[in-house]
Amino acid sequence: QVQLVESGGGLVQPGESLRLSCAASGSIVSMYTMGWYRQASGKQRELVATINNGESTNYLDSVKGRFTVSRDNAKNTVYLQMNSLKPEDTAVYYCYALIKTVTMRLNPYWGQGTQVTVSS
Repeated sequence: QVQLVESGGGLVQPGESLRLSCAASGSIVSMYTMGWYRQASGKQRELVATINNGESTNYLDSVKGRFTVSRDNAKNTVYLQMNSLKPEDTAVYYCYALIKTVTMRLNPYWGQGTQVTVSS
């Protein structure tokens, strides 16, 4: 059993920053690609940023230069530093991790989601 617990969402004004965290726990053997998706009201879920276990990263074009994804493998945690936030960044943010468990199966896992609202 694996759980991903997110924290760090909230309400901020345009131009401000937030840092999201997502910690994985449970019967984890190895963690592979981790990252963040978001879903705005009435829209499809979209990829925001990913980081693999070689620390290579990938970003949605609209967040490049503003968001930074990182990971702490010792803590099984992925972070998303979000700077210069814009109203269009408003969404529920979900963390994602590809994890090999003690069953030796590789499966995707999702966090419960955290609301980020950017508004003046």
